[in-house]
This record gives sequence, structure tokens and C-alpha cells, in this order.
Amino acid sequence: MEKNICGSISLLLLLTVQLAFAQGTKADYDRATHLRQLIKGKASGITANALWIDSTNQVFYSVSTATGKQFIVANQQDGSKKPAFDHHLIAQQLSKSTGIGVNEADLPLAQLAYSMERRRLSFTAYDKGWDLNLSTNKLEENKALTDRLKRGNSYWGARQRDEQTRKTVSPDSQWVAYVKNYNVYIQKQSNKKEIQLSFDGSAGEYYDDWLFWSPDSKKLAASKVRKNEDHTLYLIESSPEDQLQPKLQTRDYLKPGDALPQRRPTLFLVDEQKMRAMPTSLIENQYDLSFPNWHKDSRSFTVEYNQRGHQRYQVIEMDAQTGACKVLIDEQSKTFIDYSGKKYRYDVEDGKELIWASERDGWNHLYLYDGQTGKVKNQITKGEWVVRNVVQVDEKNRQILFAASGREKGQDPYLVQYYRINFDGSDLKALTKENAHHEGSFSPDCRVFLDQYSRIDLPPVTCLRSATTGEVLMKLEEAAIDPLRATGWKMPEVFRAKGRDGQTDIWGIIVRPTNFNPKQTYPVIEYIYAGPHSSFVPKNFQTLVPYGAQELAELGFIVVQIDGMGTSNRSKAFHDVCWKNLKDAGFPDRIAWMKAAAQKYPYMDLTRVGIYGTSAGGQSAAGALLFHPEFYKVAVSSCGCHDNRMDKMWWNEQWMGYPIGPQYAESSNVENAYRLQGKLMLIVGELDDNVDPSSTLQVVNALIKANKDFDFLMVTGMGHSSGGDFGEHKRRDYFVKHLLGVEPPAW
Repeated sequence: MEKNICGSISLLLLLTVQLAFAQGTKADYDRATHLRQLIKGKASGITANALWIDSTNQVFYSVSTATGKQFIVANQQDGSKKPAFDHHLIAQQLSKSTGIGVNEADLPLAQLAYSMERRRLSFTAYDKGWDLNLSTNKLEENKALTDRLKRGNSYWGARQRDEQTRKTVSPDSQWVAYVKNYNVYIQKQSNKKEIQLSFDGSAGEYYDDWLFWSPDSKKLAASKVRKNEDHTLYLIESSPEDQLQPKLQTRDYLKPGDALPQRRPTLFLVDEQKMRAMPTSLIENQYDLSFPNWHKDSRSFTVEYNQRGHQRYQVIEMDAQTGACKVLIDEQSKTFIDYSGKKYRYDVEDGKELIWASERDGWNHLYLYDGQTGKVKNQITKGEWVVRNVVQVDEKNRQILFAASGREKGQDPYLVQYYRINFDGSDLKALTKENAHHEGSFSPDCRVFLDQYSRIDLPPVTCLRSATTGEVLMKLEEAAIDPLRATGWKMPEVFRAKGRDGQTDIWGIIVRPTNFNPKQTYPVIEYIYAGPHSSFVPKNFQTLVPYGAQELAELGFIVVQIDGMGTSNRSKAFHDVCWKNLKDAGFPDRIAWMKAAAQKYPYMDLTRVGIYGTSAGGQSAAGALLFHPEFYKVAVSSCGCHDNRMDKMWWNEQWMGYPIGPQYAESSNVENAYRLQGKLMLIVGELDDNVDPSSTLQVVNALIKANKDFDFLMVTGMGHSSGGDFGEHKRRDYFVKHLLGVEPPAW
């Protein structure tokens, strides 16, 4: 009897312990679902929407408060802060105009902009555009902005059509230029006399109607175009709301290897009625050729030539009298030139000098060129750190104001700081030094800036600084997060470990559930996005880590995010790992990082590792099971560009190279589908016009042929997405079932 009682008590204690440490339960799901609402409004003093409303003194911004959101105008000249407008009155006007109850403590203002000329704050709310007079608090609909909202965002891949209907008036208003019958014409405004300037245009090689007059109105620059064939992407909308039958949608969608239009800049001398064409040998095999850009004195124009393959990028000048051409800048790389992320050019004194960004010494830096000879006068910035962007070039004082990362020793190399430097590379001055990620909003004259600095593990401080000395002129806000902590919210941990080479620091974050217990073991899930165009681990403070990481952790996981080799914002060598090798995705670094983290935190169970991602992250998530099945066991892949030959040209040719070679097949999840081990779920939207949905369906086809077990979800009516709410629920269930070994609760 006594023995049975003891046994019953032991069993009860065991069940109690198991229940306390349960993972993937309905309670966990409920906590994940309501997490966003639970922490809403629990962190105050976080600023956003910074706008300058005069050249130096007054800045507009929003700030979170204990009661909601407030819009503020701060004046650094007199140190004052006040509400930007009457929040109650604006809420009333919005309610009256829309018929919707509006909370004055949570005004839903988006896409904010300020016009100094019109002295109006414009914004969007409730699917309309609005103008607010900050002096009178009077609100009016901005019909032009409303119309733009109704039209929606234009398709990212839409290309300029050569309608040949545009007419371009000369700066002196004496002439109008246009294209007719594929050729260039000008017409005298005074007598309407028409003059044909070109005679070699045809349907196959025509002059487009983007025509550029020289400032003195005596020359005209045009481009002769050899057209390419379109590549059409077909999408089937299976369940349209306005009819029973499906609809066929089409998009312009160039893919790697497709032909591109070839442009030939041509100069026309109006008085002499002569033409000069740029030699085609200078601009062969174009990926892109920019429009002509005239110098202010009309002596010449320049074009930027990006050769197909992205290993040569040039600035070419054409003399406006002789037509003679010379290369001013000739940027070359054995791998790739990151033209889409790091290109910067500034013409000083109408091209007397040029400021140019290059990674030629292994780091992204600025160089000063002689604008006449094309010779490098000096390197402006130098060192094992990277220039992230240029804020201002001050020609008068010959100084550059810029953002950079990695210069401050002992700091995370991705944290952005601001600096000033002279054109000759002397007197480099740090304007910010705090060990944090700085986000600056500069006044129009670049004398003052609003600086919000924080880290993912450091609440933000917002202040106004001098953009000359870095001195703090006025402290605006400091975040308070005690109420946030009181909810059980856990701050993500910044973690670094050595990468594949045993030397390079790899940086990432660790996200734990709010009910975290170090005595429990947790499967590890990685959110991955390894696109080479940037770096992706969040660096600024956020109450909720993006991409569903925190909510996923609530179900009983440790979630991590890592920037491995092959991503940007480090050295050129770090970046080059991706070259013709997107399947690498930094996996050797990610795996080494997680092993180091698990050594420090034994509750991270690396026998149960999952991974998820979208787009390029969807490619990597599926690739984890194909190329590293010894480590990754479960993957959810959304809208993946699974074969780089199937995806958009510009992104894939930049990293995978041109012409198309065997490297494309080597990185293809379709070609390697037969390798699948572990549990894989594929998600795709049927109307994805960012990544061709057929890319996912071809993986499905290959897996079926290889007799592999997998799961597949196509979301009707959805574009490029992680799967929406339905897909998010399926993703959570998938990890709960296959990593925790728990049957998910009923929907």
C-alpha cells in the first residue's frame, strides 16, 4: 500500500515536471499568437519618422509613449519640444472624413513626407493621401497621393517601353526634339521647320525617344537601340474574386542568359547637322548603359557602362565637338563588381574631379579621380573597414560626410557610425562613437542630424548632433523597457564565433522563448537569408525580432540568425565566397557558429536543427537538407529561387556569373533534389512575380521523380511571400511535429 502511494506520487511528480517543461502545446501556440499584442506599447522612447521641417533647427519625429504614439517637433536652437499638431483634432478630422473611429494615441500615419516649399506634412492613412498644415492643424485630402495609392506599386520588373511619342524641348526653348519613323528629328519652335538628323534608324535598330539636350542647346545626345526579345512569365490566378474561371497573368521577366537591348550613344551637332556615334568596340556586350549625362558647360557628356558579367564597370566621356571618347574610370574585378549595392559616383566642380567607390584594395572605399585624365589622385578612405554610404560631398570645404562600419575596434563590425574626412584623405573625424548602430537623419544643409543609436541588445537613445563635430546638441528621447521586461520578454543575445577558417568572426543573434528554462533542452531553428546583396542580422533595437523568430521560439525552440561568409558589408574576400557558388550560403560558418553556441549553452540540442527562409532564403533552406543533411534535419522553404537560371537576371548574373555555366546546375536545388534527407516543406504563392513559381514546382517534380517524401503548399492568390497567416501556421506545426515530436494542437 505504502509502496503504491510512493509510486503514485513519483508518477504525479514526473507528469507535473513534464507538463511544466512541455513544448508545442496549445498554451505555447496561444502565447506565440498573442505575443505581439502582449508587448505592444510596453517600450517607450523609441523614435521613428524623422523629417526636417526647416534647414537646420526644427525636426519632426514620432515617439512611442506609455499611452501610445506621439508626433513631436523639436527645436535645437532653443531646446524646445512640443507636439507637432493637435492629435485629438487630427483624429477627429480623420474620423469625419473616413467614417472610421480613430484613436488619437495611435494615429496610423504612414509614408510621411514634408514639403518645405508647400509647408505641408503629407502622409497616408486609411487608403488615402493627406496634407496637414502644421500651422493651422487643417487636414485635407491629397488627391494625387490617393491616386498613386489606388494605382499601387508598379511591377519591379517593368521595363521602359519605346513608344516614340516623347518630345523634348531644348533649354533655350528654341527647339523640340523627337523620334519619328525610328529616326531623330528636331523642329524649330518659331517656324515649325522640321529637320531630320539621323537616317539610319529602322524597326530593328531604332533611336529611342529619350533625348538629351546639352545645356547650351547646341547639341543633342540620343541612343540607338538594338532591341532584344522579351521573356514572358506566365501566372495562373486560379481563384479570382470576380469570376469563376481562372485568369492568365503575364509579366516581363528577363532571366539569366536572356538577350539584352544594346544601346549606342550618338551625338548630334544641331548647327552643322552632323552626327558622331560612340564606337561599339567601347561598349560591347552591355548589361546596362546609362543615359547620357551632360556637363554643365556642354563640353561633353558621360555614360556609365556595365559590361555583361559585372566584372567591368566604366565611366566613358564623349567630347561634344569631335565625338572623341575616353574612359575616365575603368573598374575591374576577377569576381564581381557590386554595382547594385556599393556603386557611388560624384562629379566635383562639373567633372573637374570625380569621387568613386571601389573595393580594389579589398574593402569598400572612396577614391578621388582627376576628371580630365582619369588618373587616381589619391585614395580618400582606407583601412580594414567599409564605407556604407555617402551622406554629403561639401565641395566648398572639400569634405565628405559618410557612414561606415567596422572601423571602431572591439565593436560588432556591422554597426554603422558617421564620419567626416577631407578629399585628400586627411583629418578623418568620427562624429559618433557609442558602441551601437547609428541611424542618422540629416538636416537639408547637413549641419545637424537626428541620431538614434541602439543595438539589438541595447535600447535606443535619440539626440541631435552637430554634423561637423559630433557634439550632442540636444538629447531628445531615451527608451524605457522595464514594462516590456515585466511581460517576460527576453532580449536577443548577440553572439559571435569563428567561421570556417578558424579566424574570421561570424556574428549572429540567439532568441529564446519568454518561458525559457536553462534546465530544459531546445531544438534549434535557424532563420536564413543569405542574399549576397547585403547583411541581414538585425543590428538596431526591436521589441520583436522580425520574420516570426520570436513567435516561433515561444513554441519551445531556440531561434538563431547568422551572417555567414558570402554576404555583404565585410571585406571583399568575405563577400567573394558567394561567387558562382550560391549553394554555399555561408553554411560552413553557420554550422561552426551554432556548434560554438551549443558548447557554451548545452541546452541547445544540435541533434534537432531546423531551418526556414523565403526567396533566396527559401533556396538556402531547402539547400540545407540537400547539401548538409548531417546537420540540418527539418526545413520549411518559401518561394525559393531554387535554380538560379529560373530567377530574375539582374540578381543571379551578378553573383553566379555570365555566361551561364555548370556552376548554375551545381547550385540548383532541382538538379540536386535526389540528395534530399530529412523533412522538407515547400511553400509557394501561385502569383509570385518576384521568383517564378515554376522554380518551386520544378523541385516538386524532381522530388517526385526521385521518390522522395516531402510536403508542399501552394497558396492561391498569393504573391511573393512566406506563406501568409496560413503558411505561418503550417510552418509552426511542421517544426513542432518534426523537431519536438509533438502532434500540433487542433486548429
